[in-house]
Formats: sequence, structure tokens, C-alpha cells
Amino acid sequence: MCGMNAIRSPMAEVIAKRLLPHDIYVQSAGVRAGDHDPFVEVVLSEIGLTMPKRHQPRTLDELEDDYFDVIVTLSPEAHHQALELTRSSAVEVIYWPTLDPSVEGGTRDQVLEAYRSVRDELWRRIEARFARTGVQQEQRI
Repeated sequence: MCGMNAIRSPMAEVIAKRLLPHDIYVQSAGVRAGDHDPFVEVVLSEIGLTMPKRHQPRTLDELEDDYFDVIVTLSPEAHHQALELTRSSAVEVIYWPTLDPSVEGGTRDQVLEAYRSVRDELWRRIEARFARTGVQQEQRI
């Protein structure tokens, strides 16, 4: 979950769906819906991933399912909203402060490097926190 579900959280969703077993429900959302960001597709394609064609930035209220075991927040605003929403629930809320790469100025290459940095950091965090579970499950089969 991030501010507008346009960059960080959809990037995290695609990465998590790649790293985790397919039976784990993963969806991204934002505090408010933003606009599609083409740089996300560029940096995901560099590592062989793609945004689903049907992805449109969405809010938490727009998700089909509203039951989660874990919510990972990537911005202060999203973290605050997640804590408010889960105040009376047994949902783990994890805060991973993540820079919004769209604020990076400079050349196209400098902007892309900011997006790559976010992509790579999300990959590392998701793999470290969640992917081990999937690996262990696969080893038991």
C-alpha cells in the first residue's frame, strides 16, 4: 500500500507475485488512486516482469477482498491509514519507508535509476521477509 497505487505498491505487487507461491493472495492499493506511470513498466521489463494489462491504480476500498494477514505500507500516509483500518483487527502492518522515485529530477537515465533503486529495494525486502516461506513450502512438496 502506498500513496497512489501508481508506482511503489504495484511494483511490489508484481514482484511479490513472482517470488511467492501462486496460492498467496497479493494485491496493491493506495490511499487514493493515481495515474498510470510508464516508468514502472520500463524497469519491470528490464528484469523480465510486466504489469498486468488490467492494472488501474486503485484504493483500498476498491479491492475485491478486504481480509489480509499482512499489509505492507510504503509511505507514511499509507501506513497511517493502514493502522487506522486495522485498529481492531489481527492484521500485521509492516512499514517499509520507500522513496517516491517520481520526485527525482534530472535526465531520463537519472529518473530511471531512481525507479530501479526502488524496484531493487522492494525485491530485496520482499524476498527477505516473505519468499523464504514459499521456498520452504516448495521444498516440502
